[in-house]
Amino acid sequence: MSIILNNVCYTYSPKTAYEMQALKNVSLKIGDGEFIGIIGHTGSGKSTLIQHLNGLIKASSGEIYFNGRDIYEEDFDLKELRTRVGLVFQYPEHQLFENTIFDDVCFGPMNQGFHKNEAGLRAFEALRSVGLPESLYYQSPFDLSGGQKRRVAIAGVLAMKPEVLVLDEPTAGLDPKGRDEILDLIAGMQKSRDMTVILVSHSMEDVAKYVERIIVMDEGSVVFDDVPKEVFKHYKELERIGLAAPEVTYIMHDLRQRGLNVDTDAITVEEAKQSILKLFR
Repeated sequence: MSIILNNVCYTYSPKTAYEMQALKNVSLKIGDGEFIGIIGHTGSGKSTLIQHLNGLIKASSGEIYFNGRDIYEEDFDLKELRTRVGLVFQYPEHQLFENTIFDDVCFGPMNQGFHKNEAGLRAFEALRSVGLPESLYYQSPFDLSGGQKRRVAIAGVLAMKPEVLVLDEPTAGLDPKGRDEILDLIAGMQKSRDMTVILVSHSMEDVAKYVERIIVMDEGSVVFDDVPKEVFKHYKELERIGLAAPEVTYIMHDLRQRGLNVDTDAITVEEAKQSILKLFR
């Protein structure tokens, strides 16, 4: 499986007073099993970009290929694409609408055309995979905590068995414990299912800890696309576009300036800890 974007551009409200170019000649290749983070300041084009990946938005120009096929061909099945590339929006609890959690998670598979029994089996599997207790399955989703609602929303997409899971700020508004639980859950599923995961986030600490590749957006363009350590080496450039590196990066550079021979490429707390402990050994 692969998704390829070739010189994709997108303009909101073209030929009006409100015209705004949201994407400018974006070219990317997303391969099997990758865990990718997309970062950028508000208005950089992150959310617009991910809505192109399953055809929710049609590019103003350029091409998008899924498994070698142009998704804009007349006979291309966009409905199937949207089951294979699942998208969880920011504040996904706003997508919940059924009377019970179980019915909400069944909705996606039934909309795909699966029989009620098969949809139910998929719902059970998805709810178990997100760690929601069975005692909650037949309660209203609106009685849950914020973190539990996120789990239900993610389960609703997983029940359709996508090959690619795209999450737009899945931890927005959660407390630190809830945020860690959701991200640990996503990371575990990515490994166990060998699923491609694309995580849009404002948190540099989160992308440094979890993802294998970072795409940095600025004013509708890709400015960096590399492994986290290489991207965060450019923290001065990131600052100029309204971003930053993880706090650990600044701490390690400060320690180096004070004469300690620490690893300034450390981007997680664990990496910083090992580098500092090494000095005392």
